[in-house]
Amino acid sequence: MIPFRNLAETRTPDGSRFSLHEHEGEYFLKLNGRQLMGSNSTVSELLLADLACKFRNTVKRPSVLIGGLGLGFSLRRVLEIAGQGALVEVAELLPEVVAWNRNFMRELNGKLLDDPRVHVVTLDVFDCIKNGVGRYDAILLDVDNGPTSFVQPENSRLYSKRGLAMIHRSLRPGGRVAFWSADREPAFLTSLARAGFRTEEFEAKPHERAKRAAHRIYVGAVAG
Repeated sequence: MIPFRNLAETRTPDGSRFSLHEHEGEYFLKLNGRQLMGSNSTVSELLLADLACKFRNTVKRPSVLIGGLGLGFSLRRVLEIAGQGALVEVAELLPEVVAWNRNFMRELNGKLLDDPRVHVVTLDVFDCIKNGVGRYDAILLDVDNGPTSFVQPENSRLYSKRGLAMIHRSLRPGGRVAFWSADREPAFLTSLARAGFRTEEFEAKPHERAKRAAHRIYVGAVAG
C-alpha cells in the first residue's frame, strides 16, 4: 500500500495544523488530520462556480470573488465561464496555500494564478466583502462546512444577519452568491430570504461516482 506523502504544513490563526498531502497523484488538504478536500472529489467545487456565475454572456467584464483558493478547481471553472474580460479576486487567508498551489500543484491548477485575470489577496474573504460595496457580480464561498457547522468558529460571521447584509451590499444588481455546505441547511434559505435574496438550494455529489448527493449549495440572487 502506497502511503500518503506529507508535502507541507502550516498553522491557521487559531493554531490548528493545516497540511497538504499527496497520494498516487492526487492532492489533499487536511485540518488537524481531518481531510477537507481532495483533487479526486471536485464535483461540488465546480458546481459552486457554475451556480454563482450564471451571468454567462450577459456581463461583459464580470467581477468575481472567490473565498478560499483550496486546490483551485472553483477558480478553474470560473475562468472558463467568465471570459477574457473578467476580474477574478481570490481571497486566501493562508499565504502558504497560495505557495503550495504555485509550487507543489502547478500542473494541477497552480498555473491559473499567473492568469492576468486573477488577483490573489491574502485576506479573510469577510474583509473583502466588507470593503467591496457594489463591486461583485458573483461571490463563491467555500470557506467552511456550512451555515451552522464550523471548522473555524470565526467563519460564522459570514452567515450571520450582518454578514449576509454585507454580502448583499457587495453584489451588483443581478449578482449572485453561492455557499458550499457539507449538509442540508433548510433554515439558511430563510436567512437568505430575510437578507433580501432570491434563494435556491441545489444537491451536489462529492464525486462523479457517488450514489447520493451528500452536499448542498445555497444560492442567493440580488434583484437586477
